[in-house]
Amino acid sequence: MISLNNLKKILAATLLILTLAFVEIATNAQSAIADTATTPETATPAEVFSANCAGCHINGGNIIRRGKNLKQKALKKYGMDSIANISNLVTNGKGIMPAYKSRLSEQQIIDVSAYVLSQAETDWK
Repeated sequence: MISLNNLKKILAATLLILTLAFVEIATNAQSAIADTATTPETATPAEVFSANCAGCHINGGNIIRRGKNLKQKALKKYGMDSIANISNLVTNGKGIMPAYKSRLSEQQIIDVSAYVLSQAETDWK
């Protein structure tokens, strides 16, 4: 029979391993995105989003930081409710989010920023 103290240690170790695994997966996902070729200039904003953003922001969510999603409420809360502010974030990145200035053209960044705003207005439906 496992004592309560040993059970607590096992659960703590399991949680630590799962946390480290999640961080590794998230880091590798960002690296994989960074290694992809640039999106063709003829791609629609939805295709640019799908190829470059949906890995972390599927349906406007955020698999890394749940509260920092692309829903209208969060965009307003964090001052990302304009094409200019979203474009700046996409261009330069911030924190764990990578910069896309070397993978997307300025026009693609503007177009995908407008796409994000339009999708947020319809709650990503």
